[in-house]
Amino acid sequence: MRSNREYYVYVYIDPRNNEEFYYGKGRGNRKYAHLVAQGDSEKVKRIKAIQKEGERPKIKVIATDLTAEQALLVESAFLWKLGKNLTNAVAGAYARNFRPQNTLHKELPRFDFNQAIHLINVGEGRHRCWEDCVRFDFLSAGQQRKYSEQLEGLQPGDIAIAYLNGHGYVGVGIVEEGPIRIRDFRWRGKTLRQCPLKHPDIYDNSEDEDRSEYPVRIKWKKTVTADRAKWAPRKGLFTTRLVRASLAHQTKTLRFLESEFDVRFKDMIGE
Repeated sequence: MRSNREYYVYVYIDPRNNEEFYYGKGRGNRKYAHLVAQGDSEKVKRIKAIQKEGERPKIKVIATDLTAEQALLVESAFLWKLGKNLTNAVAGAYARNFRPQNTLHKELPRFDFNQAIHLINVGEGRHRCWEDCVRFDFLSAGQQRKYSEQLEGLQPGDIAIAYLNGHGYVGVGIVEEGPIRIRDFRWRGKTLRQCPLKHPDIYDNSEDEDRSEYPVRIKWKKTVTADRAKWAPRKGLFTTRLVRASLAHQTKTLRFLESEFDVRFKDMIGE
């Protein structure tokens, strides 16, 4: 019976300059497999260049007696530390648990502060509109449970970035409460039914727990109208059709939002 601690993490070193250029995990003879690998990857090119000089890469095991999961984590740690100098094609199984490269000068959610930053789709249509969201301090989802349940997990203090499909980013705010069933939601002591909503159909199915709308109370910091939405085509900005998505790893989008809305997310924490 095999031990469950049969894995190791190894490194390939260029003997011409003692530079580490590839990390991997494996068991048995896996560490030698790259010596005969074919293709045009940077790793293969480096190994062939070394062999052409009559040399052989140094192969060193740097951690041993590991489980498969432990090996993946150790490998990912080395890839994060030296990633930009390596020939590995991927960043490792735990890459999303590590701080993005070249961001030590930035304050990032999950790494430098606990509050999350979420994209929340406004979902304009018959049941809701951006104008109502701004005027009465909320974002909402509902009419089917598969939509409203995506708002679960939002916590007071989290940062909400409103996205309007077809336009771009339209607001930055802080979650104050929610999600809460619309019949229980209050704005300045009044139900939304008592407010001059542009889209009163938001109350459709309000007595049905699964189909009701579930507003999230937002303290808006900066908002713009749809025609002034913040967007930059072909710049790699994040977007999704999901009701809610994390922006924690979207550093390019976060920089864009801070610049366009003239905010600093770190400064908003604790407000």
